[in-house]
Amino acid sequence: MSGPSSLVSTEWLLKHINDPSISVLDATWYLPNQKNNARVEYKNSHIPGAQYFDIDEIADLNNPLSHMLPSNEKMSHILGLMGISNQDHIIVYDNSNFSSAARVWFMFRNFGHERVSILNGGFKKWCSDNGPVNDIIPHLQSTSYAVKKDCDQIRDINQIKENIISNKELIVDARARGRFLGLTPEPRLGSRSGHIPGSINVPFSELLNKDGTYKEPSIIKKIFKKNNVSLDKPIITSCGSGITACVLLFALNLIGHNDLALYDGSWSEWGSLTDVPIEK
Repeated sequence: MSGPSSLVSTEWLLKHINDPSISVLDATWYLPNQKNNARVEYKNSHIPGAQYFDIDEIADLNNPLSHMLPSNEKMSHILGLMGISNQDHIIVYDNSNFSSAARVWFMFRNFGHERVSILNGGFKKWCSDNGPVNDIIPHLQSTSYAVKKDCDQIRDINQIKENIISNKELIVDARARGRFLGLTPEPRLGSRSGHIPGSINVPFSELLNKDGTYKEPSIIKKIFKKNNVSLDKPIITSCGSGITACVLLFALNLIGHNDLALYDGSWSEWGSLTDVPIEK
């Protein structure tokens, strides 16, 4: 999943924002119990030309789990309606504490779009660097957008169960330490506390600076090693519902680790079941 220019600065985007081959997406996402409304925030203020990418809507709505990856047909249809081209350079940003832009970065990469980057520091840094904003909603001409989901980068619950026995892949959990250890309750009603047996915890926030930018690759590598993550093994990332797990995927991509997969159901699936093992 490696690729050039996977992280771009606000200075870079300021220079290239009028490039017709660039498509900017606001991927801000909040937990359902939070008072923030990402779509309303986008309508009030966003980077000029940006469209809103709704993680909860561009998803498999027939699945009871939240924002599971959509089908090829749905991804193709929605992106076509948004006027996005397979040749566009996608720039994704967010304004949330979950660095949800990484989820959309992974989605595009998983569906075969190579030219996709995250705006380092997101909307907060864009504004602090005096980047322009407006409330104009762009309406682009529809396109025909081709996608092909890479199922090899996705793990389901049965594969996770098998991996607990085989230990072929290392599961790395992006949740906060207290949740991983089962010391603090889960935000989702009815979810048990703890973690998947054999998994390792690297809270996604450890990979970010205070201003929301990603730490340098050399530091990221040290953080994974400090948390006993073997970078010689294939890695599956997990979290609460498949959002911040993608921060780990992106950070691993930055340091050149490409044998990666996402447990899309994550703890919202595993923690809700009573017939799967849990460690604390």
